[in-house]
Amino acid sequence: MPAKLSSPLFIFLSGFAIAQSIGCTSFSSNRNSTDSAFAQTSPKPVRQEIVQAGEIRALPGELDTIPVFNSNSPEWIKTEGILLSTFSPNGKKVPAAHLNFPFQGRFDLFAHHYTHTPKDLQTLYLGVIINNPGKKPVTVDILQAASYLMQDAPFVTLPSYVENNDGKAYSGPGDRAVSDVLRGIRQADFPSKLVIPPGQSRMLLNHPIPVRNLEKPINGRSSLIRLRSSGKVYTASLAMFAKKTSDGGERAPTLKEWQALLNTGDFAGPRDKTPTPPNATSGKLIYGRVAGVSQGSQWQAMLVDNPKNQNLTIPQQGKAISYALNTLRGGRLGSEQIQTAKMLVRYPDTAYEAHGNYGVEYNLTLPLSNNTNETRIVSVTLETPLKEDKLSQGGVRLSKPSLDFPFFRGTVRLRYVDDQGQQQTRYVHLWHRTGQVIEPLVQLVLPPSTQRQVQVDLIYPPDSTPPQVLSVRTLEK
Repeated sequence: MPAKLSSPLFIFLSGFAIAQSIGCTSFSSNRNSTDSAFAQTSPKPVRQEIVQAGEIRALPGELDTIPVFNSNSPEWIKTEGILLSTFSPNGKKVPAAHLNFPFQGRFDLFAHHYTHTPKDLQTLYLGVIINNPGKKPVTVDILQAASYLMQDAPFVTLPSYVENNDGKAYSGPGDRAVSDVLRGIRQADFPSKLVIPPGQSRMLLNHPIPVRNLEKPINGRSSLIRLRSSGKVYTASLAMFAKKTSDGGERAPTLKEWQALLNTGDFAGPRDKTPTPPNATSGKLIYGRVAGVSQGSQWQAMLVDNPKNQNLTIPQQGKAISYALNTLRGGRLGSEQIQTAKMLVRYPDTAYEAHGNYGVEYNLTLPLSNNTNETRIVSVTLETPLKEDKLSQGGVRLSKPSLDFPFFRGTVRLRYVDDQGQQQTRYVHLWHRTGQVIEPLVQLVLPPSTQRQVQVDLIYPPDSTPPQVLSVRTLEK
């Protein structure tokens, strides 16, 4: 199931513990030497830690200011109610559930929730309602949109590297949804626009999360939608169980029923763990789940030696330059940089920042420059090192064999001119275990005194765990 950011796992490597923030119970690899059962089993392979030679750099650029409706708490829903509302609290039965944040112009909507074993195996519906509080009609353009169930995009183990130009490689609903949006897709069940009359509301999403007839009564839905509104609108995500029909079947809730839940309902439950305050200096770091409006839809960066230089000088042979991606509190990889989107409004028991930057698009340009008088072979690799805040060994750390936990499952777009002078656009799906040594996204031959540009784009996939690095290596002959 999805890796979480909220609880620590202690992995004992090379005689010391490394804290990894994922959703697993704590364990130790220390064994009881008197255990006769252990004495009769074959020893496990010794884990080799690899410290990457080279330097790690903070990522240039910054997040843009596009607001993101970010609905990810509670992640697991058992009781219906309000997930996230940016409506005005005026006239609402539970004013604290409404954050009073109108959207106008470009904004994104991200919603990521699961349910399991509801009463009588009822179908849970996820509704997203948009309201026009003004006195003139408002048009909401739906630019790109994708929404998938876990049953349609199950969590499966894939090879670490799969060519994915056809979009058929995915592991999890969030992985599949953001891959579609990266390709500019708007699914057929989303209209190109909603025209909302003054004072009225329309449903952007009214989609089921069924569990009946599944092998296990567990399902989830992940959605990413890019929008543009001609005027101010309020938005809310809500959870409601299907209504019974006269013949004993189920039907979707109506707009009127969604509006009643919005006006008179309470928070959906159960609530997630309360996050650790940013100023805390001790105790376990709990990131929490996000429910609010985060700031930042896209991070564009030119990866160059310095702001006055339009080149990225390739490293010496056998070394690497690594740019940290999606860094966060407790996981800066020595970069001293936190890339996590800040929250413009949030509920008090949810995350203080958008840890993980789910749904954020990274557009990274690498103008690789070989300024030597010899031909060099250069690779570009996206990888998931062992998580650290400060680099304990002077470089990012990988592991052979890798640890068992999948930390990154998503598609990367590559655009570059290959060694034959042909323009290439490729989509590559990556399935990383933490610390895994993985093959490069691309490998290029750079003649002396030449430059070659590589463009790497990805939308950070839900159910992945930061941080990652984008590494440029010059291979040894």
